[in-house]
Amino acid sequence: MKLLVCGGAGFIGSNFVRQRVTENGDEVVVLDKLTYAGRRENLEDLGDAVTLVHGAIEDPKKAGEAIGDGVDAIVNFAAETHVDRSISGPDAFVETNVRGSLTLLEAAREREVPRYVQISTDEVYGSIEEGSFTEESPIVPSSPYSASKAGGDLLVQSYFHTYGLETVIARGSNNYGPYQYPEKLIPLMMLSALHDDNLLVYGDGLNVRNWLFVEDFGRGISHILAHGAPGEVYNVGGPTESTNLDVVNGILEHTGKDESLIKFIEDRKGHDRRYSLGSEKVKALGWSAQVDFEEGLERTLSWYRDNPSWWQPIVDSADFREYYERHYKRPLNWRAAAR
Repeated sequence: MKLLVCGGAGFIGSNFVRQRVTENGDEVVVLDKLTYAGRRENLEDLGDAVTLVHGAIEDPKKAGEAIGDGVDAIVNFAAETHVDRSISGPDAFVETNVRGSLTLLEAAREREVPRYVQISTDEVYGSIEEGSFTEESPIVPSSPYSASKAGGDLLVQSYFHTYGLETVIARGSNNYGPYQYPEKLIPLMMLSALHDDNLLVYGDGLNVRNWLFVEDFGRGISHILAHGAPGEVYNVGGPTESTNLDVVNGILEHTGKDESLIKFIEDRKGHDRRYSLGSEKVKALGWSAQVDFEEGLERTLSWYRDNPSWWQPIVDSADFREYYERHYKRPLNWRAAAR
């Protein structure tokens, strides 16, 4: 296949591109804005197998350039994704996640792209006390991030119903794994532990998330790309539900560090208590998660231990240190060498 993968230099997108190139032999064009979380380094091991177009999905000219003389499908990962950043600066989230989706859909419609897959999130459903969300659950987003993703999803569905564009939506649970930008919980806690710094936990740490190893999500997307019915939504949930505090304690155990490093801080605004996705619909397509949480955590920690050349420039950057200080009200104190 020839694929256009938007946001393919980011965390989940680059892992998906790597799978499609190495396991399927696909020809892949990546359209990526290369903002702070989208990095050329995430694709450099793939060499000439990937063509990178530097640009934004909200730019019609760049979207058209990336589609070129035709692709078999578009898979759109491109998004602003971090809830904390959406609280302090929601405009960028609306621009990319809503307007960008609209621009990309228009480009796909005008060029008659045969297949369009939108990568979404369980956060569009909001919080659930018991049970699991299904694809029929109402959308009740609670942050600017999840609201902007929900807006993009609604546009995608409208292009199927109005124009007949063959769209499918994949809603994933909390992904983790290699190449994840260290603002997110698992890499942030791992690097904090490796630097003997405090592991900062919002509120009481009992918020529950449904954890999914990034390679399993990529396989789920491939199943949806190949077998998903046009106009449908598919939830791709992880095999494990854990509180944030359990995740942090697991990281301390794997790094051999003491619980005294945990520090509880003021909770995040609008912090959803629990996410849980039912994945029966995508399992019916032949998908199931292969990596349990303990194995995934070990593999992720090993990757961060073995690849300081990837994360060190990030944590040394002015952008990351300014972000960390703004959100956690303290300077980043990673001075000792990680081990």
